[in-house]
Amino acid sequence: MTSTGEDAPDTRTGAASAFDVELNGLNTIHESERKGRPRDLFWPWFGANVSVFGLSYGSFLLGFGISFWQATIVGVIGIVASFLLCGVIALAGKRGSAPTMVLSRATFGVDGNRLPSALSWLLTVGWETVLVSLAALATATVFQQLGWEGGVVTKLVALIVVVALVIVGGVIGFTLIMRMQMIITIVTGVLTVVYILLVLNHIDLGAVAALPAGDAPHVIGGFVFMLTGFGLGWVNAAADYSRYLPRSARSGGVVGWTTFGSSLAPVVLLIFGILLAGSSSKLSEAIAADPIGALASLLPTWFLVPFVIVAVLGLVGGAVLDIYSSGLALLSVGVRVPRYVAAGIDGVIMTAGAVYVVFFATDFLGPFQGFLITLGVPIAAWCGIFIADIQLRRRDYAEAELYDRRGRYGAVRWLPIALIVVGTAIGWGLVTNGSASWLSWQGYLLGPIGGKQGDWAFANLGVLVALVIGYLGTLLFSRGAVRRQEER
Repeated sequence: MTSTGEDAPDTRTGAASAFDVELNGLNTIHESERKGRPRDLFWPWFGANVSVFGLSYGSFLLGFGISFWQATIVGVIGIVASFLLCGVIALAGKRGSAPTMVLSRATFGVDGNRLPSALSWLLTVGWETVLVSLAALATATVFQQLGWEGGVVTKLVALIVVVALVIVGGVIGFTLIMRMQMIITIVTGVLTVVYILLVLNHIDLGAVAALPAGDAPHVIGGFVFMLTGFGLGWVNAAADYSRYLPRSARSGGVVGWTTFGSSLAPVVLLIFGILLAGSSSKLSEAIAADPIGALASLLPTWFLVPFVIVAVLGLVGGAVLDIYSSGLALLSVGVRVPRYVAAGIDGVIMTAGAVYVVFFATDFLGPFQGFLITLGVPIAAWCGIFIADIQLRRRDYAEAELYDRRGRYGAVRWLPIALIVVGTAIGWGLVTNGSASWLSWQGYLLGPIGGKQGDWAFANLGVLVALVIGYLGTLLFSRGAVRRQEER
């Protein structure tokens, strides 16, 4: 039996070994397949976030015109807080043993949940495309620095290899992904430490200390960028990996290991990235244009090949988790195919997007920031709603009724849908993406606080506002609905 969007809630369809294709899709995980401990969550989350691309965020953050200490404080708080949201959502996976976008049906209704599922699909496909593109570009850049061919042929070969790794991991599924992430964690962790040691001499503490402090709008803008660049990019997938844990797993461990595993590498990489970017304005500008290539330019020749390995594996680690979750999101939208086919479909779309980015796009940072902020607003609203819903629930999910529009969760719950729509409408009105002309329509509510060119224009308050609207709106107005669900 293959697993599609409306499977029975409790079927044995997991993979027997790492290389057997996992057939679990949107179904809840059978009791016999629920295994492991909360600390096992460290491996997939660390492996997905240990990419040297994290160093680039130091340059991105200083681009908001803030000092070293301001960047460090908002960066660390933004990373940990955003991944703490993932930790809380991972609790739902333990309670319901189903993918994130199935558990979200309890909040939005079985049919109403197609809206956040579509948003989730767009976000994960976008992220996997960005990561695969960066891996191919990184390989070509390093080959050029070695004096080898770094043109079209190199990019094409690199893209084929990276795409193959990502699609194979996504198609085969959970067991292989967990094995891959453990290997990626160890290899990239060791090589990243070596990279840091090799480029320590490029840090100029005097230049870093001389960076001028920014005012409140710039500090908040940097904080919001960190939220959207890290945890808010993963919240819609946070329960996809905890769903295999037994119900007896300690809740605090689920939250703690998810948050710790996902935050550890980004915090270290960010602080070092800020030191590097703050030491040289020329390097900082180069990172904004070509993140991986600029970081590779600091290395001795003998370490360039290991650097390619650490760069590519780190990016593959994130992309593999994304393609797995994007396939689940596609099923939750209503596409009725087996999970592995959905992952394959997303792989084709990812490949097409990566071909465009690698061979035709002329700018990376502008579209990347526009993508993060634009989708970050509705995802933040969904996150606030779902976090509050988890907080209100006192019982585990009624598994069978997550698949029945006539059950306690209903077909459509209009309040949470309205909160997403309102949160997004207000949120988009309070963000700007000046470097992306196709998003110039945003910021239509900024007039009272200085307009699109004012100090608050680039604080991107809309992400925080959408999160708060979703959270408070659910806490205030959904308590009774949740109680009625749990009393049935």
